[in-house]
Amino acid sequence: MFPIKETVFHHLGRYLFHPSNSVWGMVMRYHNSYMARAKERIGIQARIFYSAPISIDDLYKQIFTCTQEESILPKLNPEQSKNSFLAPKEATPRAVLLASLYGVLYDRLKDMYYLHSTTTGEIVSVYQPSHEENQQSEKQLHNQKALAEIWLLSFSDVLVTTAGSTFGYMAYSLAGIKPWFLMRSKDQKIPDPPCRRSATIDPCFHSPPDDLICRTRNITNAGKVVRHVRHCEDFDGGVKLFD
Repeated sequence: MFPIKETVFHHLGRYLFHPSNSVWGMVMRYHNSYMARAKERIGIQARIFYSAPISIDDLYKQIFTCTQEESILPKLNPEQSKNSFLAPKEATPRAVLLASLYGVLYDRLKDMYYLHSTTTGEIVSVYQPSHEENQQSEKQLHNQKALAEIWLLSFSDVLVTTAGSTFGYMAYSLAGIKPWFLMRSKDQKIPDPPCRRSATIDPCFHSPPDDLICRTRNITNAGKVVRHVRHCEDFDGGVKLFD
């Protein structure tokens, strides 16, 4: 059924994971209003975990460094001139969709391309559908917004997601593209490198059995049991499908 092993979740998710009409309405209204006509759609999903704390300032720097070093976003023009606001007539905006609880990240990304031109003369538009500030899983509307943003991210041409985030896993797996992971902070500092490309579109299974006992009663490494299962790049101990 799945000659390409890493596409299992992609196909099953798109076949089975259907939003309600109200959620799909949110998705289509937002996409058609802001994202549909963009030359390229870039999704960024940013989350801070209690297990890997990092300041908002450092998270923004991590996103900036990753997207600039990997040429995900156009580089800023270091020499602002009087005519720096004149973009080519044929320029079509790149649309950046930010999915995050934190509104301050949106403000900084938006200001970055509002206050500075790009070296290519391209126009970059930044959007954030919601910024709830705190996760509120007990509220239905909050969960509906989260689901809508997962689907909005899945329409991206390029994705940057937070390492270890199931929200990000859903988005890039539904999209069928390999994301750049914003690696988890260490000692509350920006990791080096700040991001890493995923080798597969499959989401990471965080908690595989850690003691697969065979007839020999030996403890087995879950990432080395079968040919197409290996450990995740972004989460220690997790496993995912590879080709």
